[in-house]
Amino acid sequence: MWFDALHFQRFEHIRHSCEQGDDVESYGYNKHDGREYASQEINDKPSNMKIATEFIKISGGSHGGDWGVRISGTPIDDSVSSVTSVLFYVGIEGEGGLDIMSKLNRKGIHSPIVLEGDSAELGDFDIQITDGPLNMYPRDSSDEQDLHRTQWWAAVMKNIVDGARSRVTDMAKQQDLIHKPYRYLTLSNSLDEEGDEVANFYAFQKTFTGDFQFDVLFRSKSTETPITNEVLNAEILKREVDFNNRFEDTFHLSKKGFNQEEVRFGQYLLSNLLGGIGYFHGSSIVDRSHPPMEDEEEFHGEPVQPVLTPPQTLFTATPSRPFFPRGFYWDEGFHQLLIGTWDNDLSVDILSHWVSLIDENGWVAREQILGEEARSKVPPEFQTQFPHYANPPTIYMAIKRFIDRLDKASEVEPFDIDRDQMIMSTTEEQTIVRNLHLDNHELAIQWLRSIYPKLRKNWLWFRSTQHGHLEKFGRTAPSNEAYRWRGRTVNHTLTSGLDDYPRGEPSIGELHVDLHSWMAYVTGLLKDISSKLGSDYHTDVQEYTSVQRDILLNLDVLHWNDENKMYCDQALEDNNPIHICHKGYISLFPMMLGLLPPNSPKLEHILNMIGNESELWTPYGLRSLSASDDFFSKGENYWRGPIWININYLTLQSLYRNYIHVPGPHQAHAKTIYIQLRDNIIKNVYKNYRKTGYVWENYAENDGHGMGSHPFTGWSSLVLLIMAEDY
Repeated sequence: MWFDALHFQRFEHIRHSCEQGDDVESYGYNKHDGREYASQEINDKPSNMKIATEFIKISGGSHGGDWGVRISGTPIDDSVSSVTSVLFYVGIEGEGGLDIMSKLNRKGIHSPIVLEGDSAELGDFDIQITDGPLNMYPRDSSDEQDLHRTQWWAAVMKNIVDGARSRVTDMAKQQDLIHKPYRYLTLSNSLDEEGDEVANFYAFQKTFTGDFQFDVLFRSKSTETPITNEVLNAEILKREVDFNNRFEDTFHLSKKGFNQEEVRFGQYLLSNLLGGIGYFHGSSIVDRSHPPMEDEEEFHGEPVQPVLTPPQTLFTATPSRPFFPRGFYWDEGFHQLLIGTWDNDLSVDILSHWVSLIDENGWVAREQILGEEARSKVPPEFQTQFPHYANPPTIYMAIKRFIDRLDKASEVEPFDIDRDQMIMSTTEEQTIVRNLHLDNHELAIQWLRSIYPKLRKNWLWFRSTQHGHLEKFGRTAPSNEAYRWRGRTVNHTLTSGLDDYPRGEPSIGELHVDLHSWMAYVTGLLKDISSKLGSDYHTDVQEYTSVQRDILLNLDVLHWNDENKMYCDQALEDNNPIHICHKGYISLFPMMLGLLPPNSPKLEHILNMIGNESELWTPYGLRSLSASDDFFSKGENYWRGPIWININYLTLQSLYRNYIHVPGPHQAHAKTIYIQLRDNIIKNVYKNYRKTGYVWENYAENDGHGMGSHPFTGWSSLVLLIMAEDY
């Protein structure tokens, strides 16, 4: 935590949790490897301070090893006086203890500060906080406290305010508080322990003038060579070089002709996606009052009997640190496309957590709002989850990419891994840790076999709860394969992920082409997985083959509209099925998910729609809805025109994998679109980043400016894969 201690009003804007309304000019990780190294920069212009944090972890011992973080600050405008107050707190929950070993004094504690603690998970450890050698401090400390020292206590905000009140006892001190708040807005340097209680939470406050630096070191007693300030300094330099080399080896941006600034932009995209990974635990709110197989009687989406679930755990990436700091099923599959490219086994771990959330019926909540802290970020009307509501099953895309990597790794000689020697510290050993499930084919198959039952259960859940009606409304088709999103309201289909994209009037007679396409894709992937698991799964392979064939046959019969030359939803008019055709992202799904063969005549019409400036084409990326549509830019205008990176990525991925490198009548047309669309997206997102310091949730279709939450380094980070042409 920190605040500008030179201006009294700035204490009201103390920086703590990451909030979009903080008016911080820019912030984010410049480098982050997802495991043992991170470098972050925060440009807090209102506080006139640029803050940098540099983190390293050194594996070892029997409890995970040591870590260290360096926090430093530099005034943005060094011609202006600057006093910054920084707070660092540490505590321990549950079993274990934490004691301060430094000599306590009412005026403050001299550097270094040392704490010792223990817990079942961490064993015995110590924490050391050390000031940098060049720090400067306010000269005019109060009689009660010495600002050259570190102030200390546990209850941070309340303690600071109460302490200031107790010290400001007359009018003269009240005036001094306004002009020199740093003398009063300090911790109280006292220990609050009642009875047999022992403090297990400590806060420390340092007040600096101008530039500053301090280190925080965590040292496990089980490591042979504890981390020191000198080791931290050397490792920060080494890790930066290692990160740069690994980044180029992975994404080849310099080789592709990107300049140094553009490479740094690519590193920013990767690093902030990795930096947004979190570990969440707690209960969620679920309403199970509606039987999942029973059709809706109304389309308002309001909870009837919401209840708290037992606590759950999720390790996941997040779309946006300040605005969406939780897991989203729709988003996570896109996140793992990039994370898996960088660190295969980190992605495997995250995917395993998501698969574990699939319940006994095959359902997984589309939004994981676990615990009170997570719920505090979500409006009450969006907190309740319904077990008959789905979401696009994008994690199957990430599993498909894992299988692609596995097949590629299987072409080289397998690497034998000695499981008794898996304490890793060197760069070479960390490469092994990142690729265990690629280098060891048996381990990979074990993982696929472990997640397969829940994936199949999820597939069966989709097929039953999201099944669409055919005979009931007089439809004829080669098979019964038809699908609709449950959870519709008049203006939204939140379950589809494309919230306000125009659809038909909500009814139980709707059919949705995007969900139909997802089901064809997922069925094909499950066929591929089961075929890798051995002869015991032969019956499953045959079932998936048959079902996918039926889904693809019905795709054209139910959803292709020959008059409009596009794929459309279906809805009811006077209880009769009709096509609901809104050119846009929905129309692209059969092509984006690779369901159309290269010689399909329908592909020509889709490519024409993409390339038409009156429809989807802009100089900044593809619009979500055609400019010729009656709903274009109307209402809340979320998915009714703005440019979204995830759908543009899917379009480029499919063009690259399925059409521009495969002979066919549309190969040249697809290549022309691919080259220009890729260039447009990279240029616009990079231009906005240079201008604003942020990557955005979506981009305006008329001039390309960033819109929505920011920084949004979830699926918008896929721009890095677009730059690398890694699909």
